[in-house]
Amino acid sequence: MILKDLDIDKSWTLFLDRDGVINKKLENDYVKHSTEFEFMDGVLNALRILDPIFGTIVVVTNQQCIGKKIIFPEDLELIHKNMMYEISYLKGRIDKIYYSPYLDAENHPTRKPSIGMALKAKEDFPIIDFDKSIMVGDSLSDMQFGRNAGMKTVYINNEAKTDERIDFNFKSLIYFAHTLTR
Repeated sequence: MILKDLDIDKSWTLFLDRDGVINKKLENDYVKHSTEFEFMDGVLNALRILDPIFGTIVVVTNQQCIGKKIIFPEDLELIHKNMMYEISYLKGRIDKIYYSPYLDAENHPTRKPSIGMALKAKEDFPIIDFDKSIMVGDSLSDMQFGRNAGMKTVYINNEAKTDERIDFNFKSLIYFAHTLTR
C-alpha cells in the first residue's frame, strides 16, 4: 500500500503525537516550560501544508509529568497555548489537543496505547471516522494506539522500522506532508 492509495481528503482526520513529532524530545526529561519547547525542523511548514488536506487535526499526547507532579496542568496548558499560537500565526492548524496526565503504571483508558483520547476526539468532532484517520507518532505505543482505534499509522523516525503496527515510515512530519502533496 502506498500513501496515495488512501485517497485522503477533507473527510480524513490526522492524529499527531506531540513529543518527537511536533517538538523535540528532551532526553530523560519533560518539557516543563515554554522556553524548553522547540519545534522539530519543518513542523510549522508541515502543519501549514497539512491544514487544507485534513478536515480535522488533533494532538494526542501522554503527559505523565503531571501525574509525577513535575508540572501542573496549568503549566502544560500554557505550553500548548504558546504552541498553538505559533502554529496558527504561521498558517498551520491544530483543532484540539488531548492529553493524558496519568502515570504509565495506572493503565488509564486515556493513556496511549488505549484509545480514550481518540474516543474523546470523536465525541468532540462527530465527523471523525477512524477508518479515515491517520495516527502519526514516534513510538510503537503511538502505532498501537492507531491500530487499536482502527487507524492507518505513520511512524516518524530517522530509521525506518518494520513492525506490523506501522503502515508508513517517514523521517519527519515535513517528509510526510510533502508526500501527500506530490
